[in-house]
Amino acid sequence: MIDPDLFPLGFEEYLKRVATLTDEVLIPAEPQMVAHGAVPDHVMRALARGGLFAVSIPRRYGGLEWNMVEQVRLTMEFTRASCVYRSRFSTVIGLCAQAILAHGTEEQRAGLLPRMAAGEHVTAFALTEPEAGSDAASLTTTARRADGGWVLDGGKRYITNGHWADELLVFARTGEAAEGAGGISAFLVPRQHPGVTTRLPTRMNGHAEAPVAEIELDGVRVGDDALLGGSPGEGFAAALHGINHARLHVAATCVGQATRMLEEAGRHLRQRQQFGAPLDELGAVQAELGACFADLEAGRALAVEAARAYDAGAVPRHRIAAAKLFCSEMAGRVADRCVQLLGGAGIVGDSPVPRMWRDVRALRIYEGSSPVHERNLGRAVARQVARDGTLPDTFRVTRGPAVGA
Repeated sequence: MIDPDLFPLGFEEYLKRVATLTDEVLIPAEPQMVAHGAVPDHVMRALARGGLFAVSIPRRYGGLEWNMVEQVRLTMEFTRASCVYRSRFSTVIGLCAQAILAHGTEEQRAGLLPRMAAGEHVTAFALTEPEAGSDAASLTTTARRADGGWVLDGGKRYITNGHWADELLVFARTGEAAEGAGGISAFLVPRQHPGVTTRLPTRMNGHAEAPVAEIELDGVRVGDDALLGGSPGEGFAAALHGINHARLHVAATCVGQATRMLEEAGRHLRQRQQFGAPLDELGAVQAELGACFADLEAGRALAVEAARAYDAGAVPRHRIAAAKLFCSEMAGRVADRCVQLLGGAGIVGDSPVPRMWRDVRALRIYEGSSPVHERNLGRAVARQVARDGTLPDTFRVTRGPAVGA
């Protein structure tokens, strides 16, 4: 459960608590996590006590209710530690909580969100399928009416927390004649429900300590109260609400990861001597560090600005997509440069940088791959400029009299 002392804190004080948690608990536990192949139990307890399962959930449901700018700043802080930690609560605060808040019934919100905020009820977002990845609307999992409820059949893959979640938010096609996004509904399904089977992959390229899962749904029977919002056909809208929130958190995660890798590389370069001086005094090395820092700060500014726009009202989905695209590619560039700057230590030994290099590679795929974001943003630019000559999600100054007129 959450430490009750956290609720009276203002944001800046809470941010300091999270920074301390990162430095004193999360980062020191990374070797143990790697050695055991899983996030240690004491870390999971610390994450729950520290309120990290609650940062986006309203106070009326037991959460801390920080706004999006604050959530982004928190994410940049705690993801200086391994982003594997974040994956253990990311589906709770992002994809699932936001879908439940925006589209769930009050009974569903009151029944689930307090336990989610306390870290006592982990949820997983079961959308992706073998033939429905970037094209999520093409999913084939079905939910058919039967005996006053629903029967779900199908399969999901690449589901974060899918193997140990308490509850799955499962997206399924409702009605044989329904086509496209309008025929998709979301269902709340306990992971240990009859007919639900989960399994882990044999190998992960990054995020090895929190592997994604495959899920099989074989004649899974649920009641009408399992249908998110109580009305069929609203699943795709619920998914998009959660996805836009999660994409911005991924952008902030990339900033936190790049920050840590650049700091680790900087410390190594100060300690390592070549040609009679510390490596960080070589001009070529300094140029690489400078390029990394400029990239990092651009990503930080873009993520925070997208968060400000989010807090201002309508969800700026194109700006969020741009932030996710830029920051995930930026983290990859910083990771690659830092591994190169470490030389042999970037390939052999216990430096966290090569592990993080593997981990951040996945962030260019999670929540929409880079090529898909590029295509979608390009389409949005072309359509908006053709329509009225402006760019999408651009906050233009209202024109007045010319200066000096």
